[in-house]
Amino acid sequence: MGNVCDVVVVGAGPAGLAAAWRVAKSGLAVSVVDDNPTAGGQIWRGEQTKPSSEVAQEWLERIRSVDIQMINGARVFQQPEVGVLLAETPEGVCELKFESLVLATGARERFLPFPGWTLPNVMGAGGLQALVKTGLPIEGKRVVVAGSGPLLLAVAAYLRGRGANVLLIAEQASSMQLLRFGIGSFSKSSQAFALKRQLMGVPYRSGCWVLEAHGTEKLERVTLFRGGEVACDYLACGFHLVPNVELAELLGCATEEGCVNVDEYQQTTVKKVYSAGESTGIGGLELSLVEGEIAGLAAAGKREAAQKLFPIRQKHRKFADLLNRTFALRDELKHLAAPETIVCRCEDVTFERLRVQQSWRAAKLQTRCGMGPCQGRVCGGAVEFLFGWRAESVRPPVLPVRVESLILEENK
Repeated sequence: MGNVCDVVVVGAGPAGLAAAWRVAKSGLAVSVVDDNPTAGGQIWRGEQTKPSSEVAQEWLERIRSVDIQMINGARVFQQPEVGVLLAETPEGVCELKFESLVLATGARERFLPFPGWTLPNVMGAGGLQALVKTGLPIEGKRVVVAGSGPLLLAVAAYLRGRGANVLLIAEQASSMQLLRFGIGSFSKSSQAFALKRQLMGVPYRSGCWVLEAHGTEKLERVTLFRGGEVACDYLACGFHLVPNVELAELLGCATEEGCVNVDEYQQTTVKKVYSAGESTGIGGLELSLVEGEIAGLAAAGKREAAQKLFPIRQKHRKFADLLNRTFALRDELKHLAAPETIVCRCEDVTFERLRVQQSWRAAKLQTRCGMGPCQGRVCGGAVEFLFGWRAESVRPPVLPVRVESLILEENK
């Protein structure tokens, strides 16, 4: 299969959709590639027919009003040459040819290891929300939501709205940090207050985090710092987000502190390759949307129009800076894992085996940490926080693919 267009957008979350809309409005041919069956990303997953907010409804209507080719269920895994990407689909390998590229690959949850975190029903906060959106029954289930970041409130409110018994929300940030966050961002804090109204009666504990999850065949209860022991059916736990930069690094784009480097037009260090949204830094929905618009306009050659959005982006970047300062992870979380706690779940590598290594490369060579199916997407964020390690290289395929897809690539 082949696809030729002016601009390819990788990622159908808010940033990718905003970029594609701007490209299409400029009269250019644009294709959006995403590995999910429908557009929307994590935040708008499954909301095409019934959007959860006015913002979602507005943007989904905009997308339907223009000519955008959506290529769903496609995983980009290789760049065989400049201006060409390969994506694996259920039907085979799709070759994508383009003049310009926008990377809107989003972010994933950061998981930190603690005793019992591999028990069944201990899940990422966003992961549990995604499962419920796709049909997991949650009504009447006792849920503890823990970790750090605004996602905790959003997930808790969503789960409660679907009938879950949310027992408490444990936020590791201190009460003083949260107070400064509210004072420093009036409009955003009002959104948080709206979520808290939906969570009336649910305890929200600052300076509180999971110490251990207990259970035999599955989760039965959790022990919390400043929260005691709580019996529950699910633990939704995530420690903020980690940008997805692997594809950008494969293409040769420079990164810094785990984020893709971009200029004022969202262009990376590779010509005609742009990046927008959480891959350039965690900043929330509004920043992702305006970055996507700027990237789309720049990719379409509409730089003057893009410049008009710079002040809006700057306003949202100030909020992003405040957000990341507020929910910076405390050092106490580095000491949660016991020696026998598994850190790399794919290869069953324990904390004890990792702490004697000197680097990510050494850990991979000596323990196979990060060499399993997830290719370090789960343990990578953990070891970066625990030991300060960063992946030193990215090799194709950037995502796990079928052997058949690799053979087809070799034969081209």
